[in-house]
Amino acid sequence: MNKNKTFLIALFLMFQIISFAGKPVYSIKVKFLNLKDTICYLGNYYGDKSVIKDTGRVDSKGICTFQGDEKLPGGIYLIITPSKKYFEFLFDRDMNISFEADTTDFVNTLKIKGSPDNQLFYEYLRFISKKSKDAEPLRLEIKKHSKNADSLKMLTDQMTIIDKEVKKYKLDFIAQHPDCLLSSVFNASWEPDLPEAPLLQNGKRDSAYIYRYYKQHYLDKINFTDDRLLLTPVFHPKLKTYLTQLTIQMPDSVIAAADYLIEKTKDNKEMFKYIVWYITNYSETSNIMGFDAIFVHMVEKYYMTNKAFWVSAANLDKIVSRAKILKNLLLGAKTPNLTVQDTSYVYQTLYNIKSKYTVLYFWDPTCGHCQKETPKLVDLYNKLHNKGVEVFALCTDPNLEEWKKYIIEHKLNWINVMDMQNITGFHSIYDIFSTPVIYLLDENKVILAKRLSVEQLEGFLEKQMSK
Repeated sequence: MNKNKTFLIALFLMFQIISFAGKPVYSIKVKFLNLKDTICYLGNYYGDKSVIKDTGRVDSKGICTFQGDEKLPGGIYLIITPSKKYFEFLFDRDMNISFEADTTDFVNTLKIKGSPDNQLFYEYLRFISKKSKDAEPLRLEIKKHSKNADSLKMLTDQMTIIDKEVKKYKLDFIAQHPDCLLSSVFNASWEPDLPEAPLLQNGKRDSAYIYRYYKQHYLDKINFTDDRLLLTPVFHPKLKTYLTQLTIQMPDSVIAAADYLIEKTKDNKEMFKYIVWYITNYSETSNIMGFDAIFVHMVEKYYMTNKAFWVSAANLDKIVSRAKILKNLLLGAKTPNLTVQDTSYVYQTLYNIKSKYTVLYFWDPTCGHCQKETPKLVDLYNKLHNKGVEVFALCTDPNLEEWKKYIIEHKLNWINVMDMQNITGFHSIYDIFSTPVIYLLDENKVILAKRLSVEQLEGFLEKQMSK
C-alpha cells in the first residue's frame, strides 16, 4: 500500500478517535428568555430529596449548557434558577436536549428540541394544569355546600368526571408509550379502585376488608425493576406509605413487608440498594420500641451475606458489630448478666436478684436528665417494691464520692452498683452511650421493655401486673 495513503488513513482514524473522545455523552442546553449573567443548577430527585447535580453559567445571551462524559441515570431532573424557580424534565433516552424557557411560566411556555419524551411530558403537564384549574372552583363550592346533599352530589359528580378524564389520559398514554419513563411514573402513582366491602354473617360490612384490599393491591403497578423511578418524586412516598402506614408497626410485620419489598426488586442493583438502605435506616433510627429487631434482621440477611455491595469494608464491620450488640438486647432475649460492686464493695450479680420484675437502671448523678428521672424512679420504687419490683441501678460515672453522696441524700434504697474496675464493658454490651437508660426484666431476666421514661415504665408495669 502506498505509504502516503497509509499515513492519511492513520491520521484520519486518529482524528476520529480524538473527535469521539472529546464529544460529551449528554448535553442539556437551556436558553432563558429573561435570565442572563448568572448561574443555574441541574438537579434531580432521589428518594425523598432533591439534589444538585451540577452548576452552570448563564451567559449574556441567557444560554446555559450542562454536559458530561458519563451518562446520567434515567429519571426526572430539574433546572433550578437562583430564585429557586425550576422546571422539570425527563432524562432517559434523549441525550441531547435543548429548552427555551420563560421563568414566569415554565409549564405553558417551555419549548423543547431533541426530546419527544419531554414533548409528551409537557403536553401532560399542560393538560393536568387545565384540569386542576377546572377542579379548583368545584372544590371551593363543595366546601360551601357540604351540608346540602343535592348540591354536593352535583358538584362531586362533576369532580368525578374530571378525575375520570385524568385517569383515561394516563391509561391511554401508557398504552401508546409503554416504554416511556412517564408511563412508569403513571403506573407507580396509580391508586387501586376500591370495591364495596362484602357483608359479614351479622349483615354488617366487613370494615377491615377495604384496608386489606388496598394494601394487597397498593403496589400492583409499580415496576420494582425500573430504577429510573428512584429519581422521581413518586417512588419514595409509595414505599414509605406501604411500610409505615399500611404495615402494622410491629417488628414481625415490618420484617415480612421488608423481605416482600426487597424480593420484588428481582436483584435490580439500584432498587435493591435503595430499599435495603431505607428499611435499615428506618429501623435503626426509629423510636418505636423493639424495632431494633428489624435492624438486626436486615443486617443478618442482607449485610452479613455480602449483598450490601455499596458498603465499604470498614462501615460493614461497624454495622455488623452494632447488630451483634443489639441482638443480645432484643425484646424477649435474656439480658446479658452483670456482676459489679455495691457501695460496700460487695459483688452483686444481676441474675441472682429474686424479684418478679427488675428495673435495670443505668444512670449518672451528674447527668441533668438523670437528676430529673431518678427521683421519679424513687417514687415508683417505693410504690411498687412490695409488689415485686426491684431496681438494679448501675452508676456509669466512676466518681465514688459523688455517687455515695447522691445515694444518701436522695434515699436510693434499691441495689446500687458500680463497675469500679471498669472490667465488664457494660457500655458496649448494653449499648449505653447516654444516660439514663432503663431496661425492664422479668423474673428470668428476659427483656420485657427498654429505653423507657419513668412514666412509660409505670404504665408498662401496671399493664403487666394487671395480667
